[in-house]
Amino acid sequence: MSRYIPATEDERRAMLEFVGVESVDEFYSDVPGQVLQKELPRLPKALSEPEMIRHLQGLSRRNKNADDIPCFLGAGAYDHFIPAAVDAIVSRGEFTTSYTPYQPEVAQGTLQAIFQYQTMVCELTGMEVSNASMYEGASATAEAAVMASVVSKRTHILVAKNTHPQTREVIRTYCWSRGLTCEEAPWADGRLDRKAAGDRLAKGDVAALVVQSPNFFGVVEDLEALGALAHENGALFVVNTDLLTLGSIDAPGKYGADIVVGDGQSAGNSLNFGGPAFGFIAVNKPLMRRMPGRICGQTVDREGRRTYVLTLQAREQHIRREKATSNICSNQNLCIVAASVYLSLMGPKGLREIGRQIMAKTAYAVEALERTGKFTRAFPKVPAFRETVLLCDEPVDRLNGRLMDAGILGGYPLGRDYPELANGWLLAVTEQRTKEEIDRLVAVAGGDKR
Repeated sequence: MSRYIPATEDERRAMLEFVGVESVDEFYSDVPGQVLQKELPRLPKALSEPEMIRHLQGLSRRNKNADDIPCFLGAGAYDHFIPAAVDAIVSRGEFTTSYTPYQPEVAQGTLQAIFQYQTMVCELTGMEVSNASMYEGASATAEAAVMASVVSKRTHILVAKNTHPQTREVIRTYCWSRGLTCEEAPWADGRLDRKAAGDRLAKGDVAALVVQSPNFFGVVEDLEALGALAHENGALFVVNTDLLTLGSIDAPGKYGADIVVGDGQSAGNSLNFGGPAFGFIAVNKPLMRRMPGRICGQTVDREGRRTYVLTLQAREQHIRREKATSNICSNQNLCIVAASVYLSLMGPKGLREIGRQIMAKTAYAVEALERTGKFTRAFPKVPAFRETVLLCDEPVDRLNGRLMDAGILGGYPLGRDYPELANGWLLAVTEQRTKEEIDRLVAVAGGDKR
């Protein structure tokens, strides 16, 4: 058998004979002619295996990634330092091969890892119960909105417009599929416009107020005021946040959040070219049975030994389909193990130190960029974490092009999602960035723009 073509000519003939046709064309004869490829594309000549490897390696070297160049791009995925111990531990066979723990008696290690992860999420978010993880932050937020609608028996979801654009898109899709109405509340000075949100909530038909903090602009929202506003009008308060930031800012549970959700990529999971991370969702006990996914609990067996079990599995594979809370089927086990190892290694003191470095380096970078005379802060009066919106005196795409030519990955062009911030540049500074890298960013970004 060829290494690249899975079936030989003899095998193809045998398959065609088995289904009772003479040729591949006859096999596809039921397909409308207008959608068939009439002519084969002009393909390059075949390569030997060594030639193909060299060709693919050459293509891969054209990519620029955060291991090769300093990264000041965030917008939902962040370049944080991951200790070598994280990869060493999660690479163990019992973690990389683990799957859904249907049989607790043979899955104690997996269940223990899930239980420890849930405990850490609860400690960071200030909530009482966490599930065993979600696919990623956007679907976790959408699931929370649907949960709020079921609990409140209301059909309108109010989402802050300064929530991540992709998260808002997923919420809209979930709402469309469930017959719910998704509305967006405007922002002012970087934060959710409290008056506009209050006016909409006052109509009394909103199931959930969904906010992100720090929001897409990096601004920390006034959760205490927004939580009170939601509850005064009978809506649930859903807060999208980031596990790593909760080492530096107060837990949403402290301010009355009913559901806390978010993406956990920043906690021990690499960028992976946008590939797998995990979402988290945490609630207090009154909402526990409305939460999607599964919950792992700790108990003792009949001999008094500590053991772990799945205590709640509110999904269609375990209960009647019409009573299922969601179609969420699998937790992101390997990614949550990475987060658990990372958070264990860092501890509260380590997370605070990471936050301290982020804030100090962000302040240094922003002040240096402002001194060039080419940048001004868009929202100077509100607190921010890890990301800052700067207004540029040149098109952001041109600025990012100059930086890439100099071997620097620049910030996110906000004009793509917010036309009112056409020259807005979302700059992310993590603890990974050095003074030398920041100085080089300032030198190139503040230089001649022509």
